Amino acid sequence: MSATKTLLKTHNLRLTDCREEILRAFQEDESAKSHSDLETQFGEQFDRVTIYRTLKTFMDKGLIHKILDGDGGSKYAICRSTCTDEAHNHNHVHFKCSVCNDTTCIESVHIPTFTLPEGYAREEVNMLVQGVCPKCG
Repeated sequence: MSATKTLLKTHNLRLTDCREEILRAFQEDESAKSHSDLETQFGEQFDRVTIYRTLKTFMDKGLIHKILDGDGGSKYAICRSTCTDEAHNHNHVHFKCSVCNDTTCIESVHIPTFTLPEGYAREEVNMLVQGVCPKCG
């Protein structure tokens, strides 16, 4: 059984062509992908709503995580840590290249810890660093 099929089964997901193809795209390329990127890549095979539902299911099951891209949009990257459907654990920095627009997870750089003032409850922390990636530098 392929790694893609195994990962889907591990997360108790039914195997569909769309799920397999989209998950494989995340596994084969380290760059984060937007819904639009996936629609461009798979628009001939799967409709916009099916791609959206697949992304939502993958997020809910801990297969991918959302990255705010700095332009008001969202991208998604594969979870390489121990994420589950109960909790995502992404205490790492995301990097967006200002030349090629690729967004990648920099898992070796952790988001610093901090304490919020009384009355505030943290739900999610995102850190996006923008600059020039090694491919473009």
